[in-house]
Amino acid sequence: MADWLIVMLYDCRSIADRDRGIAAAIEAVKSGELVVLPTDTVYGLGADAFTPHAVSQLQTTKGRDRAAAPPVMVGSRHTLDGLVFSLPQAARDLVEAFWPGPLTIIIEHSPTLQWDLGETGGQIAVRMPLHPVALEVLRETGPMAVLAANKAGRPAPTTAEEAREQLDYAVRVYLEAGPSADPVPSAMVDVTGDVPRLLREGGIPIEKLRDVVPGLVGPER
Repeated sequence: MADWLIVMLYDCRSIADRDRGIAAAIEAVKSGELVVLPTDTVYGLGADAFTPHAVSQLQTTKGRDRAAAPPVMVGSRHTLDGLVFSLPQAARDLVEAFWPGPLTIIIEHSPTLQWDLGETGGQIAVRMPLHPVALEVLRETGPMAVLAANKAGRPAPTTAEEAREQLDYAVRVYLEAGPSADPVPSAMVDVTGDVPRLLREGGIPIEKLRDVVPGLVGPER
């Protein structure tokens, strides 16, 4: 059992281990299993967004229910077009300026998508993280449902080792890339209404967001 634990945590700071780890993570996601991977904020717990039992396991492992759909991470700006019927200009401008990076946008997803993320209400949070390991995985797996890799009520992990201490055998593959460089949450912008609205302040200051979308409304206090 201990040997299996060693095998499932890959140190991506080593070139050889990085290649093996990324390949193992891609295989695990495509098999409907959970992985922990680094992002530009904290470490994420991820599953294939289009495999319902994997998303359900993600929610269970995290300690959440279906009332709150998990955010989705993508490996390319172009992937976003496949998730919507149409994308508001404000969303396109924000994505062009800040992806990959600490910006999450709330969009209306296409009702024809073959996924079950929980109670989305027709809307979903999407982000493209600025981390080479995450992007390499996402470009092969496609969209992943990703939550912070901690149990509900516990601190969000800044290393894969910290995530493993909380999640243990629930996860097939852990990708270690060292401590998170900037564990500040992503800024979250809702582009589903007539006026874009900042729901959560985070890694991108509102002043920079307004340089791109001048009409952005700030978060309610």
